[in-house]
Amino acid sequence: MFTKIYEKIKDFIKNNYKFLIVLSVLIFLFYYEFPYIIYKSGGTINLEDRIEIDKEYTEEGTLSMSYVTAIKGTAPFILLSYILPDWDLTPLDEVTNEDSYEDVLEEGKIYLEEGIDNAIIAAFNESDYDIKITKEVNKVIYLSDKANSNVEVGDEIYKIDDTPVANLDDVKNYVNTLKENQKVKVYVKNKDKEYERYATVYKEDEDNSLKIGVAFKTLYEYETEIPVNVKMKNNESGSSGGLMMSLAIYNALTDEDITKGLNIVGTGSINSDGTVEEIGGVKYKVLGASKKKADIFFCPKENYKEAMQVKKKRNLDIEIVQVGSLKDAINYLENYQK
Repeated sequence: MFTKIYEKIKDFIKNNYKFLIVLSVLIFLFYYEFPYIIYKSGGTINLEDRIEIDKEYTEEGTLSMSYVTAIKGTAPFILLSYILPDWDLTPLDEVTNEDSYEDVLEEGKIYLEEGIDNAIIAAFNESDYDIKITKEVNKVIYLSDKANSNVEVGDEIYKIDDTPVANLDDVKNYVNTLKENQKVKVYVKNKDKEYERYATVYKEDEDNSLKIGVAFKTLYEYETEIPVNVKMKNNESGSSGGLMMSLAIYNALTDEDITKGLNIVGTGSINSDGTVEEIGGVKYKVLGASKKKADIFFCPKENYKEAMQVKKKRNLDIEIVQVGSLKDAINYLENYQK
């Protein structure tokens, strides 16, 4: 029986080997990921659908954040990037210090968590309602090329050897008490499980400081006077929506609707003190906002020049407004007159 099956398989391969070769090549081209990411214009997300807050409020207009679409570097998409003018091919090592697409996604999700935390804190600080930060959470964002460690992106570091870690200064202070090439135990949480990992101390050539090559972002746990929740999807990432999330939360907390019937889109990461920071990909975000017929596009001051160049080059009917803080955006809308 097995002999007959073997003979049939052998005959099939012999008679169809050309087809099988072509099929194998096509499967490889469509599924193999080259070390590139393709960026293209995305769209906008109406934050009224994403902000859950225990307070009644109405909006005449819309507050939306813009996003960039990132595509895996498979052969067909790489070829399209040479044909389509708004598709830009970027080497993976220019985007992140990590080696895989999965690490890029994990890194982006941590930035998203940071953006949400900072947006909520900044919005409450501008409102009449209280917020209390109860804990700082330190999540690994990347490892240096010099790191000799099995710590992973996404790990939450809470202790190194016997030293609790509350913030970056705790790590720096403890590592500077050690010696070069000394191995330390790094205690982390990841997906509700605890792990003991390791890292090796090395000396940075530039300033002779001691490091373990692990960088992390500080996230927060907090209590708010009015419960608020920001809903995001699993495929969404990055911190560049922070400004608009904060603006939408602030608008929900106040009695006055600052949208004034406008279609408002924007981008910019935000710090917990309300400072708006420079972001990447503003070209794609302006184009996405324009497609959605936005009246106003908020962007960080550092991105304003590039945003205006896109507007002029494409002759876009959209008002570009530069802001340095959440307060700048609030003031602009409160004083806006059609």
